[in-house]
Amino acid sequence: QVQLVESGGGSVQAGGSLRLSCTGFGHPYSAYCMGWFRQAPGKEREGVAAIVTGGGAYYADSVKGRFTISQDNAKNTLYLQMNNLEPEDTAMYYCAADSFFRCRGRLLASDNYNYWGQGTQVTVSS
Repeated sequence: QVQLVESGGGSVQAGGSLRLSCTGFGHPYSAYCMGWFRQAPGKEREGVAAIVTGGGAYYADSVKGRFTISQDNAKNTLYLQMNNLEPEDTAMYYCAADSFFRCRGRLLASDNYNYWGQGTQVTVSS
């Protein structure tokens, strides 16, 4: 059973960095997608970054050049390194995963993922 657990959120000042971690996927599929999403109060959930089997990474335009998604398969852990954080990055961040055949083609669309963590809060102050 897949149970995703995020950690690493916190409060930082603008320009600071945080690294989020997500464990618990276990790779039940030979081909898969994993992603990071965020939701700010009053806004829809949006895709931030995604990674697929083999390591291809995809990013929302708003975080390109600042965020890096990566994975450590030996530790069954997904990471999101967030640098040069901005107040607009303040949100609850969620880890998501699913079979590649479900999420392919729309890697940053939240409705393509069945497995979700509970989220970790990121707050960036100006």
